[in-house]
Amino acid sequence: MSARCGYNPSMAGVSVVIQAGGASKRMGQDKALLPFGDSLMADYVLRQARALGDDIFIISNNPEFPDLGVPVHADVLPGVGALGGLHTALFHAQREFVVLLACDMPFVHLPLMRHMLALAGQHDAVIPRWQEEEYAEPFRAVYRKTCLEPVAAAIAAGERRMISFYGSVDVRLLEADEVSAFDSEGLTFVNTNTPEELEAARALLPQFEALREGWGE
Repeated sequence: MSARCGYNPSMAGVSVVIQAGGASKRMGQDKALLPFGDSLMADYVLRQARALGDDIFIISNNPEFPDLGVPVHADVLPGVGALGGLHTALFHAQREFVVLLACDMPFVHLPLMRHMLALAGQHDAVIPRWQEEEYAEPFRAVYRKTCLEPVAAAIAAGERRMISFYGSVDVRLLEADEVSAFDSEGLTFVNTNTPEELEAARALLPQFEALREGWGE
């Protein structure tokens, strides 16, 4: 697709989706409902997400997911993995731009996400890459609703990889040097797949909260 004219979406044009639908096999329990800071991990991410958009919801396949004050949607196409989560996010989003945040990555670096939103008007997807050996981090990214049909087509073709639709859309990758200009330590990519990673993330909470105070969210 050809590049579009520059556009900086306001909160009114942004849906924010918290992906909490993973199986959590390595953790052994629903990561979204684990204590983190003074709340549940899902709520910790949700409170940060409110600074990015006015249409916010959670994706979870847990029928007992608690009420956190925003809608909760199960996968529209169950059983198709992470790509199905993106499809569900795009399907339910009410705005043109969709910020997709993995619930098990609790530190949402707002200046970085706002930089990505500022780029989103020229592309179908803006996806950061922190480590060179990894293609991208699709659950800390911005998508346009224009990705919905290509994602649905990829799923219909039997694809399950998050990168399977990239060839059909205009993807802007943020390389590590561009990311580090905002988040020099890569805090926004800290993951909590295992109990050990969860404890490491909890230890970083004071450092991250100090950063947030400087942002004036």
